[in-house]
Amino acid sequence: MSPFGSTGPSNYLQLEKLGEGTYATVYKGKMKTTGEIVALKEIHLDAEEGTPSTAIREISLMKELKHINIVRLHDVIHTETKLVLIFEYCEQDLKKYMDHHGERGALDPATVRSFMYQLLKGDFGLARAFGVPVNTFSNEVVTLWYRAPDVLLGSRNYNTSIDVWSCGCIFAEMISGVPLFRGRDNTDQLMHIMRIIGTPDERILRKVSPESSSDGPPKQYPIYPKIPFAQIITKASAQACDLLERLLQFDPSKRITAAEALNHPYFTAATSNVYGNPTSGTMAPPIYNYPYQGQVQQPAQFIQPMQTMYSSHAAAQAQAQAQAQAQAQAQAQARAHAHAQAQRQMMQATYVPTQAPYEGVGQFAQAYGHSS
Repeated sequence: MSPFGSTGPSNYLQLEKLGEGTYATVYKGKMKTTGEIVALKEIHLDAEEGTPSTAIREISLMKELKHINIVRLHDVIHTETKLVLIFEYCEQDLKKYMDHHGERGALDPATVRSFMYQLLKGDFGLARAFGVPVNTFSNEVVTLWYRAPDVLLGSRNYNTSIDVWSCGCIFAEMISGVPLFRGRDNTDQLMHIMRIIGTPDERILRKVSPESSSDGPPKQYPIYPKIPFAQIITKASAQACDLLERLLQFDPSKRITAAEALNHPYFTAATSNVYGNPTSGTMAPPIYNYPYQGQVQQPAQFIQPMQTMYSSHAAAQAQAQAQAQAQAQAQAQARAHAHAQAQRQMMQATYVPTQAPYEGVGQFAQAYGHSS
């Protein structure tokens, strides 16, 4: 039986602050009677709205989840002004691990694959019991940099596809060491997304944005071309880029599901026991087995067969057409490459890694009481 089942609010000592999220602040704490180190997730309650529904869902679901790879909820303390969830304490989160073990934050391919596999297995940040009917959700979910475009556009009828988008953002960050989209607010975040995956057409905008009306045109956005992920995240393999492509679709209905992602060729070489479900077999050949820079050379490869099939005049015309096409593709590639290079430089120039949090016990540790 857990020693945390019958404790009161004054039985915990609040130590240093560990982090702050959209809905709560997390502190390192200690149980006075046992000395057990715990994590105290403190949710401030609104005087009028009371306990947020997100917290109620989290508590009800976490009580049912008991697994070695899922952080354990020990206890819940509820007062008039605060709701505190007492969790099992973990030494570090993914961001801190990347800062301490990565090369400028970037993790090695095997570690990325392992973490990505585990991430796709389950994220309960927006978990819901499927038996509970809900008509509309909040549009202030998910940390801004990992927020899906449909949520940024105000959609309230989202589903687990927004978690798939977040997984894609984290995937890219683990490979490169730098967050992929770093906006200051909803609108700026949307622009960061469009600068990389391209501006969607009017049909998709109408479908995704709840503000769009069939009677009038949707809001106009700058037209940005799509940049291949291979140019933005140069460390990513062809298979990783393909998986990113499927995870980071503007249209939520086009995003791959978590189950489909786990069956992607990117994971077929996952034979390590760290996955909990080892598979056999060798890595499948890359889906794109030629570099992006080589695509422009493809039209010329078909010129010689054409010369043997047609008259010299027809062959000359075909060759001229192929050369013109190759030149146009080269120009488009050069523009895309310049845009991608500028985007990478901007990402590196504007990203300031967060400092490692203070690891010691706070100077003024206080008893974790919850007086009104």
